[in-house]
Amino acid sequence: MKKLFSLLFPYFLFLYATGQVPMGPPPGTPQMQQNQDLIIPLGTKNISLIYKVSGRDGRLYQLYFGPKLENPDDIKLVRDQDHLAYATFGTDNLFEPAIRATHNDGNPSLELKFVTQSSETRIGGRDGVTLNKIFLKDPQYPFEATLNIKTYEYEDVIEQWVEIKHSEKKPVTIFNYASSMLHFDAEKYWLTQFHGDWAEEMKMKESELTAGIKILDSKLGTRAHMYQTPVFMLSLNEKAEENTGQVLAGTLGWSGNFRFLFEVDEKGSLRVISGINPFASEYSLDPEKVFKTPSMIFTFSATGKGQASRNLHRWATRYGILDGTGSRMTILNNWEATGFNFDEKKLSAILDNTKKLGLDVFLLDDGWFANKYPRNNDRAGLGDWQENKAKLPDGLGYLVKEADARGVKFGFWIEPEMVNPKSELYETHPDWILRLPNRPENYYRNQLVLDLTNPSVQEFVFNTVDGILTSNPGIAFIKWDCNRMMTNAYSVNLKDKQSHLYVDYVNSLYSVLERLRKKYPHLPVMLCSGGGGRVDYGALRYFTEFWASDNTDALERIYIQWGYSHFFPAISVCNHVTSWGKQSLKFRTDVAMMGKLGFDIEADKMTENELKFSQNAVITYNRIKEVIYKGDLYRLISPYDENRAVLMYVNGTKSRAVLFGYILNARYGETFDRVKLQGLDPAKTYKVQEINVPNEGRRGFGQGMSESGRTFTGDYLMKIGLNIGSNTPLTSVVYEISE
Repeated sequence: MKKLFSLLFPYFLFLYATGQVPMGPPPGTPQMQQNQDLIIPLGTKNISLIYKVSGRDGRLYQLYFGPKLENPDDIKLVRDQDHLAYATFGTDNLFEPAIRATHNDGNPSLELKFVTQSSETRIGGRDGVTLNKIFLKDPQYPFEATLNIKTYEYEDVIEQWVEIKHSEKKPVTIFNYASSMLHFDAEKYWLTQFHGDWAEEMKMKESELTAGIKILDSKLGTRAHMYQTPVFMLSLNEKAEENTGQVLAGTLGWSGNFRFLFEVDEKGSLRVISGINPFASEYSLDPEKVFKTPSMIFTFSATGKGQASRNLHRWATRYGILDGTGSRMTILNNWEATGFNFDEKKLSAILDNTKKLGLDVFLLDDGWFANKYPRNNDRAGLGDWQENKAKLPDGLGYLVKEADARGVKFGFWIEPEMVNPKSELYETHPDWILRLPNRPENYYRNQLVLDLTNPSVQEFVFNTVDGILTSNPGIAFIKWDCNRMMTNAYSVNLKDKQSHLYVDYVNSLYSVLERLRKKYPHLPVMLCSGGGGRVDYGALRYFTEFWASDNTDALERIYIQWGYSHFFPAISVCNHVTSWGKQSLKFRTDVAMMGKLGFDIEADKMTENELKFSQNAVITYNRIKEVIYKGDLYRLISPYDENRAVLMYVNGTKSRAVLFGYILNARYGETFDRVKLQGLDPAKTYKVQEINVPNEGRRGFGQGMSESGRTFTGDYLMKIGLNIGSNTPLTSVVYEISE
């Protein structure tokens, strides 16, 4: 017997290694009885995501996703639709796959069957956070995929990603590698997408999905969200409103090419496949290496879009944004005042204005660097990160000291991923740049992209930022920009694996940011990309906030900030008061106050009344900003529905709220209905007080004044409401509501 075993053991070992003998589950994990289904119920406080492993074929299916099923026995009554949880390509799947691969023997098919499942609670020491792993394996090849599903009980958010691995002798090519695949069965589907361009980000458009495929995607590499932001809302059966309807809200945590694919089949079922865009990105995966997809973050609300947004905001402040539960500093930027044309004297005057306005940080924008090819415009100097001696003979350190002497902090702008052809960096390291051989260079904003897949470039970027911070330890803020997408992209470093570029670039960027964060864990850094071209929860792990748009016209900003509010909390959205637009200073300030307030304005040109108003506005903002940053958002009147926009923030104890009302336009004789508030305690009594009032008094918002200073019950405010209206266009009101 021993001799027979010794003879057969190598054969069994071969079968195991090639995947022809299924691996047994670790001790203590759930096991299936033959021909019996295994139910895997996951979810949060108000959401159920239920999988089934079929005893018939061993595959994993999505059985249910939607409002919480409170009774476990109800799961047995759910109609089985045979929706594969992570569909493969090459066998019997007739629709778009979540994953596609070619083995090194040339076989283009893949089959994934259930092996085991595990669950770990209190991830990161946090109550209510559970990581569930579902292990799938090809029965014929040593190829495996692990579905990672992290549930956030109290936030009603689910985060999903996939880890792909194999043990074949040679690399396996993976062509599709989605982060998640969700299924729905409804009468109709309504998709809300957010698109735009530079200075017109986050335009909101809703349309019905019909039979076939609709794709939202990006192929831009860097600044990948220039035209489409990686977010969406999906309403089931009928269009969801703020407070009614079933809606899925989803966003991908990835700073590169993404794809959301919506496929309605002949039976009216919908599958939603989300992840990295596989376009031109087939990936050669070496044996034993793990390919980890980015996280798909999603929530489900049975009570409309507003609740879905609040779920994501709560999750984001606790888990998605760096230091999201902290506070934020107010900023004065010099760009509108100086552009590239400044010196130490001009900047010192702006430092004085920072203090005069009561702001926390002076942010020095573009133009402070490069000597051989001075950065006096956007055509030169990018990549040469030494202080320009003509503008700053005493360096950044002088400005740090000057700021400190005034009791304010200093920050600077940088764009370390890019290079101008007119730079010393370009001349010294042409092999560090993404550009096609045998083709003319293609420029956007007179610049090219550095090849972050190259370890030497990663070291350069890290050392650039670290060197500035080390030399000037008083620096308290960074604005990290990325102003162009990839075109004519080719990496000398990747050689014969050019299709890895779009994936490896982003992972290399994250590697640099991870390294910087280990050394500077809490330094405030603003995420910018030609405006809002890189806004996602993959990057926001490393950033405290983001620049929503270069368009700071207050009227346009209402729409832009309204769009972002569906997925990102106010604490993360940077809004500056500038000279863009023709609105009053009050209107521009009120719009900027609905997120993270800053200024980019020539304070020296303000009148005495304007300066006093701005100083008071900063004091007011510092008093109410914690309600805005950490309160629940209620969008009351949409600018897409009326000639006004109204929203409010309510703190966790329902003792304080801040309401913003904006009149966009008013036709002759137009009147506005009262606005019913939300989120308050009906049993409490509240005082309603208008704040941010100009020194010269109110002008143009007559109705709103009538109720300032009065008290009302929460019940009255939510059932009868307040007058938030005016017959004067481009006027605004801010109410502080206190118990």
